[in-house]
Amino acid sequence: MDPTLSASSVNRCATKRALGVLFRCAIWNRHGSHDSKGKPMARLNREPGKSGQPNPQSSGKARPVPRHREQSARAQDKLRQTPQAQQERKLRVLTKGPPAMVDSIAGAVTIKNLDLYYVVGSDAQMPVKGEHGFGLYFHDCRFLGGYEMALAGLAPVVLASTAQKGYQALFELTNPELQLEQGQSIPKDELGIRWERILDAGQTCVREVMTIQNFGHQACSFPLTLHFRAGFEDVFSVRGLVQDNLGRSEQPAWRGGKLQFVYHGADRLRRTVTVTFSPAPDTRHKTAAEFRIRVPAGDTRTIAVTIELTENAEEAEAGHLDQQPAVTLHSLARNLQNSSQQWLEQHTKLTSDSVLLNDIMDRSLRDLAVLRSRLGDKEYFAAGVPWFVALFGRDSLIVALEMLAFQPEFAAQTLRLLASYQGRRDDPWREEQPGKILHELRVGELARAGDVPHARFYGTVDATPLFLLLLGRHAAWTGDLGLFRQLREPVERALGWIAKAGDNHGDGYLKYRSRSEKGLVNQGWKDSGDAIVRADGSLAKPPIALVEVQGYVFAAKRAIADLYERAGEPDRASQLRHEAETLRKRFNRDFWCEEQGIFVLALEAGGRRAEVVSSNPGHALWTGIADEDKGHRSVARLMQDDMFSGWGVRTLSTAERGYNPVGYHLGTVWPHDNALLAAGCRNHGEDEAALRIFTAIAEAAAHFRHQRLPEAMAGFRREDFQAPVHYPVACHPQAWAAGAIPFLVTTCLGLEPDAFAGKLRIVRPRLPDFAKHIALHGLRIGDGSADLEFRRTADRAEVTILRTSGQLSVEVEG
Repeated sequence: MDPTLSASSVNRCATKRALGVLFRCAIWNRHGSHDSKGKPMARLNREPGKSGQPNPQSSGKARPVPRHREQSARAQDKLRQTPQAQQERKLRVLTKGPPAMVDSIAGAVTIKNLDLYYVVGSDAQMPVKGEHGFGLYFHDCRFLGGYEMALAGLAPVVLASTAQKGYQALFELTNPELQLEQGQSIPKDELGIRWERILDAGQTCVREVMTIQNFGHQACSFPLTLHFRAGFEDVFSVRGLVQDNLGRSEQPAWRGGKLQFVYHGADRLRRTVTVTFSPAPDTRHKTAAEFRIRVPAGDTRTIAVTIELTENAEEAEAGHLDQQPAVTLHSLARNLQNSSQQWLEQHTKLTSDSVLLNDIMDRSLRDLAVLRSRLGDKEYFAAGVPWFVALFGRDSLIVALEMLAFQPEFAAQTLRLLASYQGRRDDPWREEQPGKILHELRVGELARAGDVPHARFYGTVDATPLFLLLLGRHAAWTGDLGLFRQLREPVERALGWIAKAGDNHGDGYLKYRSRSEKGLVNQGWKDSGDAIVRADGSLAKPPIALVEVQGYVFAAKRAIADLYERAGEPDRASQLRHEAETLRKRFNRDFWCEEQGIFVLALEAGGRRAEVVSSNPGHALWTGIADEDKGHRSVARLMQDDMFSGWGVRTLSTAERGYNPVGYHLGTVWPHDNALLAAGCRNHGEDEAALRIFTAIAEAAAHFRHQRLPEAMAGFRREDFQAPVHYPVACHPQAWAAGAIPFLVTTCLGLEPDAFAGKLRIVRPRLPDFAKHIALHGLRIGDGSADLEFRRTADRAEVTILRTSGQLSVEVEG
């Protein structure tokens, strides 16, 4: 059993996993807010459609599996909707209105291969009824939203499940007591069902093998039924932001021995789900396949299932798997394993004497391998599964920053990709402006049909300075001015947007406000609707200048100034340095709160200060914008008990009126937030605080399934439960959470590259308490590389330079 705990995202009470009921939780729209009214909901392994049904493992009672509903009740014809209804649907996506409501996915099993991903319960099932986030997804569409197995009408019982490899899942199930015809029965636990599942992105399909083994002493015969539901819901619909599909579903049909579902989208794409069985089922139902399983004592039987997805223009001819070369599950697994290993071998290799560090580092890199997605011929890290499998400007930039010491090439790919989508025109609906860097890009039906603006959405204030900052940091690691020269025009456009459109009040601060009357509320990394609060708990009023964003601008201008200097443009470099210094002085005057001993969260309309204690100033410390004395005091404040939970620093102090330990940005603990905050501590010489954060985040990871850091954890105190409390609908895996551990390693080892000078400075290297020895092999700086060994002593780390190549020199300071 997963040792972590679960909590409702709309209730302050932590709920142990042993309890039979959690709460219905609000999935935070990144552009909305949450509802504060919790409703009871069944656990993950509930009977579909019946709230409060006990888990069969805890009650000892088997679950009946309901018949599949014939067609999604959400499907409607777009032509029947009025313009007013269509506009209201658009506004729901952008505003803090109705939250996205789904059941908890804290215990879900998730696998992904490029743009294809699968989210199911720990029992391998996805309910055919009820609102939930489980499903088989591709291109922002949940093609398959229900898939259940029944043994003589009852659900199997899960024994174990794993998705350690990221692209493949394995489930071990057994049977409840089965009552059969003519008074016969099969005792519980007499059957073993091994359910293997793997994603084949090349053929856009799932390949499965179910192996049923009879452990009894007599032959047995029973019906096994597989129920399906294909709703073809857009991801915005799954999250509850949009209540209906826009296209038309055909009636499910059996064609050539295959079960097929077809959907004609409003975006003029025809989407299909085709299910193939081997052997063929004994009985075909409308949306189910029934097999009569006969297994001699001690013997096995297998069923192979392939679920193929297609997405084609209406006039195009869809391809079919039977036209493709045969692929076995094991050969596919071997190929995927080889591909994953090749990708991992491109990274700087870390070894240590700490099993914990080795495991969580390996998990981080494997999660990032799984999160790779494609747009055309370019790869990027999808932000997180299941809600944000898309290109997000901010997320992709931050994870690329986190990974510079381990794979700088991904930063270059990210920068080129985002430059190609840089804003070119003024479009309030998309929040697009010339020079602005993309926030989010979606390819689903609603985006393609124009019902949501996310085909290209620019509602972010921080992606543009982060774009510039990453470009500068990438150059420091690689010593390459070629990328800067290639992106010279996008750089100037980005700087122009910061100077003009971003600072639309002329006070020198980069701010945001929606340009639509009911548009996006918050546009920083804390982008939920109620994230930016005042001391009394009320919402700050736009335009809003966030504390960390000013730091990003400061660091970006300094980094780009250095590149202009090296490119032979000293006047432009001097101008940017002057602007950065002016911003630094103004910032330390306007954002500092002497009473709290920390920088305020934000300046809102009229220059009013949102004087709450939050984690945001930690990012500003990382950028170097803070005065030294204010930096030290800020670290001390961030590490007090009302901010530090024992698992990391909370997003908001427990002393604040707006605090909520399971509010998305109002008291939760985010690994990436803590990684940047730890870098801020180090930047001001507060090494012990940084190590304390590193240790807390690493030890939290040890409690999660596969030692995978989630997007966020609840903000409860460590001493209360001795294990981190789940944020129920957190993405896992999630990109910048996966990048947190590599970045914490880089930070605490004190790696400061200057590839232009052919130099690596190692400044005040420190090791966390859980590791005595760390080695890095193949660390690349410019054209050179190094193998380094760090050994912890009483108050520092001794560094041994094992090998260098090229003209690289390594200097150890402190």
